[in-house]
Amino acid sequence: MRYPLPNPVYVVTDIEVNGPTPGEHSMLAFASVAVDAGGGEIDTFEAVLETLPDAGENATTMDWFKSFPEAWAAATTNPQPPQTVMEDYVDWLRGLPGQPIFAAHPLAFDGAWIDHYLRRFQGIRMLKGPWEGEPLFYTAGLCLQAFAAGRSGREFSACFTGGYPPEWLGHVPHSHFAIDDARGYANLLRTLLQMNAPDETVTSSNRR
Repeated sequence: MRYPLPNPVYVVTDIEVNGPTPGEHSMLAFASVAVDAGGGEIDTFEAVLETLPDAGENATTMDWFKSFPEAWAAATTNPQPPQTVMEDYVDWLRGLPGQPIFAAHPLAFDGAWIDHYLRRFQGIRMLKGPWEGEPLFYTAGLCLQAFAAGRSGREFSACFTGGYPPEWLGHVPHSHFAIDDARGYANLLRTLLQMNAPDETVTSSNRR
């Protein structure tokens, strides 16, 4: 039995960080593209954040960023206090015209960072469980990497940014600018939403 969710709004999010661990390192920038159930863009949110005063940098990540100087500049120019950014982000989420569903590629990485910053600066968990708190997002969120494997029938190992046909990403280059990458993944979600899953194709064929 299916239980349709009224007015789902997918909040496709990409982050840029200076290390792998929330709290030990800092989230430098992030962007979210809100899309409706058909994949149509509703609104966007993007921000550059000041680094955490009690956090450091990861040498491997910093060496990687040297290969993308323009992305580094975009992720570090005119940063705002995290408290202000996350307050604005919560207000933006509350103003979306439907139930937000967090989505990222992959969910485990980007979701952990957004959850850490929401909890630290707004006292709100990204995902509501049996504990008290405001349910900002619906259930556990959507991992676009896993969704791509299930929806397209591809091997999971083939579901990575450079492995998708460019048209799946709307021909948006994966530039490591948070807003570009979020919009590319929003296009990926649109592609997947409009695609029949393998079992649905078989079922449709059997009905003919």
